[in-house]
Amino acid sequence: MKSLFITGTLGLCLAPVLGTQAAQKGKPVRPNIVFILADDLGWNDLACTGSKYYETPNIDRLAASGITFINSYAACQVSSPSRASILTGKTPARHGITNWIGEASSEEWEKMGRHSKLLPAEYVHALPAEDTTLAEDLRDHGYTTFFAGKWHLGDTGSSPEDHGFQINKGGYWAGSPRGGYFVPYDNPKLPDGPAGENLSMRLAKETVSFLDKQVKTKKHTPFLAYLSFYAVHGPIETTQANWQYFKDKAVKAGVQESGFLFDRMLPVRKNQDNPVYAGLIKQMDDAVGVVLDEVKRLGIEKNTIIIFTSDNGGVSSGDSFSTSCFPLRGGKGRQWEGGFRVPLILKTLDNVHKDITEPVIDMDLYPTILDLAGLPLLPKQHVDGQSLKPVIYDGKTYDRAFYWHYPHYGNQGGEPSSVIRKGDWKLIHYYEDGRDELYNLVIDPGEHEPLNAQYPEKIKELRPMLDAWLKETGARLPKPDPKYNPLEEAAYKDKMQNVLMKDLEKERHDMLQEGWKPNATWWGSKITND
Repeated sequence: MKSLFITGTLGLCLAPVLGTQAAQKGKPVRPNIVFILADDLGWNDLACTGSKYYETPNIDRLAASGITFINSYAACQVSSPSRASILTGKTPARHGITNWIGEASSEEWEKMGRHSKLLPAEYVHALPAEDTTLAEDLRDHGYTTFFAGKWHLGDTGSSPEDHGFQINKGGYWAGSPRGGYFVPYDNPKLPDGPAGENLSMRLAKETVSFLDKQVKTKKHTPFLAYLSFYAVHGPIETTQANWQYFKDKAVKAGVQESGFLFDRMLPVRKNQDNPVYAGLIKQMDDAVGVVLDEVKRLGIEKNTIIIFTSDNGGVSSGDSFSTSCFPLRGGKGRQWEGGFRVPLILKTLDNVHKDITEPVIDMDLYPTILDLAGLPLLPKQHVDGQSLKPVIYDGKTYDRAFYWHYPHYGNQGGEPSSVIRKGDWKLIHYYEDGRDELYNLVIDPGEHEPLNAQYPEKIKELRPMLDAWLKETGARLPKPDPKYNPLEEAAYKDKMQNVLMKDLEKERHDMLQEGWKPNATWWGSKITND
């Protein structure tokens, strides 16, 4: 919350904002910012990013008028760390939130019954107060700041209101929709609406209400509207109509007998054929459409920057085993590309439309927004990010390495590890046994075959870089569990492979049968019973 407001160079403060001319009283018209953050949405969970099953016409039309970053990365493979990195411009190893807030660590981990070799590292459980968040900096420059949806960055004393958001609708400590996606929400920051109301649409309407009031005020100031969906996090829920439509679509395409494979720790979904998850994505896309339509209706399109992204990869393992990130390996919680790669769409004021292949990461969004708004950068705050404005307008490329640090066991099958990507090369270092895995993402984008033996010199180059980065950021490390019993761990993994796999396959086939329903009211989307 510490203010790092810098008056900066007068030329910077008064420069035109991407062609927007100075207006009232000689002051520049700062652009509005609509930031839309999905939860657990995979890199290929949109039609515009490659899905042949999910349907996202509203997000697709945003992409059609904006920039799609083809190689966009989340700061972490789970939510809280990435969310903190977006708001602070710092990598998780540096701000200390390296796991989703609420997960067990150290000796508490033993109570989880996983029987693993290591005790996960401790981590920070709230967004650090000493950081100046993106919302705080924009507020200090005259922006009105609004937040709606999932927060998951701390409890009392570390809520959206404590970190620069003047208005908060629905953001508190929980990382999932405790009441589900239909009324009642069980959300202390969001009163229930009428029976049958959908959470994603409710958050969109709260956002639209804010936009409408903000634009109509006599002293209209620029705004940050930060719409942070709970969707598409589990538990996944949709309506009967959505389920029916996507069930029929999956059946028409042909349902494969086997829907899962086992990869080290857990089963992994192989195909995008979950009709409930598809319906949940549609509900979120419908909500995005309401916001986009309101921006247009209010006549503020030409002065509004819109960003859409996700906080981590799609859930192919653990949670609701919802989607497939194929051809990438893994998904949320995992150390492979499926865990980190996310969609990123950015609509500029001048409607630049192109695909950009330059790799980018969450920490870049803070300085990019400031730069696009014509505001001074805060390099001592967003220390791990680079502005993407030169990438967009000048074709600049950054010769840099990307790093990730996850000293935990994910409930999606992730293993304690640290990762470096430099150019086409990626090295994963595992803490259980100290081994490294080297991949070339051009030769092997699915990370199937490590190239350690073929390219030992590349390991000698990358591993010292990773070690130096871990030291520089003060990264916390896991430690051995003195109570570790390999037989108990083997029994746990056998249960995952031979019991859970069968249960998941049955659930998948049942969900694709005519007449299937989760309960009488379809999770509350129907006001009365059948």
